[in-house]
Amino acid sequence: MKSDSRPIGIFDSGIGGLTVAAAINDLMPHERLIYFGDTAHLPYGEKTGKTIQGYSENITRFLLKNECKAIVIACNSASATAYANVRELAPADIPVINVIDPTVEYVGKKYTEGKIGVIGTKATVNSRSYAKRIQKNNPNLKVSMLATPLLVSMIEEGFFNNRISQAIINNYLEKNTLKNIQALILGCTHFPLIKPEVDSFYSKTTEVIDSSSIVAKSLQQELKKRSFTSSKLVGSHHFFVSEKTHSFEQSTKLFFGEKLKLEKKNLK
Repeated sequence: MKSDSRPIGIFDSGIGGLTVAAAINDLMPHERLIYFGDTAHLPYGEKTGKTIQGYSENITRFLLKNECKAIVIACNSASATAYANVRELAPADIPVINVIDPTVEYVGKKYTEGKIGVIGTKATVNSRSYAKRIQKNNPNLKVSMLATPLLVSMIEEGFFNNRISQAIINNYLEKNTLKNIQALILGCTHFPLIKPEVDSFYSKTTEVIDSSSIVAKSLQQELKKRSFTSSKLVGSHHFFVSEKTHSFEQSTKLFFGEKLKLEKKNLK
């Protein structure tokens, strides 16, 4: 089988998409990654849909110029509001993976009735993407979505896994909106970083769904379908940011180690 050494393009507003990038790297260690963190404009969840679409289109053009063989929208806000824009920009043979559809498919296969909870940014919740898509697949499932705007900023600042962050997380999860749920979707790619604290709140009584590994598997299937997989890592991962931040640099090292390329890139 022919090996395709072209990179996989991944983007997010900040460090959240690194959870998806890490899952892809774990599942497909022979694949080279180009990651763009739009740190100058985070958080996307507080922006209008039109603004997010503009940012997403610029980043997509940049990734395509770097000959990426697939585009992963590793951001729920961008997945909810800009997927169609990215899909239109990318050539037909280039797979575009968002973080919502694979997660919706997973929920549809596992749950036939009951109530599913979703936490995410204001943009994701206001779009009602998860609720619409889950209930389209299965009208018997109820979906309750809760905006948790403090959590993204908290995580971007590296402020988690302590008593104060646990108190903030608990305050959100105690809301009536999320009462009696069978599963909770972490509807923001930042949130896997606080999954242990969410698990602690539920004490294993509720499944906490981290979309990063689900998205990685979906991408792998699409690459295999097109014979786009690489049998050997050629070159090294490259990480771009629109603005260098200490938290992004530290988080990248946490997931990928000390030896990495981190470059500031302004996109017009």
